[in-house]
Amino acid sequence: MQNIKRTLRVNFFKTDAGNEPVRVWLKSLSSEEKKIIGEDIKTVQFGWPIGMPLVRPLGGNLYETRSDLKDKIARIFFTVESDKMILLHGFMKKDQKIPQKEINLARKRLADSKGGD
Repeated sequence: MQNIKRTLRVNFFKTDAGNEPVRVWLKSLSSEEKKIIGEDIKTVQFGWPIGMPLVRPLGGNLYETRSDLKDKIARIFFTVESDKMILLHGFMKKDQKIPQKEINLARKRLADSKGGD
């Protein structure tokens, strides 16, 4: 069996207070939802760079993963720095268009993550 090497390490964005919003959000989901999202993140982790339909670039080193759940769609915004995939923001998408407030929050966290680990 071939040993597959991961391309990216996965990190959670941390606030100044030490909170990890994406980790908290993921913990609030059902085990089935967590499993689907986790598999999608793992696909990105081991297959980077990867494109549609799983990953869409949003510009400025911001990307989204698109996880199809039973009756909704989960989105996780992330950035890639060196060999790290930093999960910035997660939410359930309700409309066809991504709400601007969700993108703005991810961009703010992206700016806040610069220089941190």
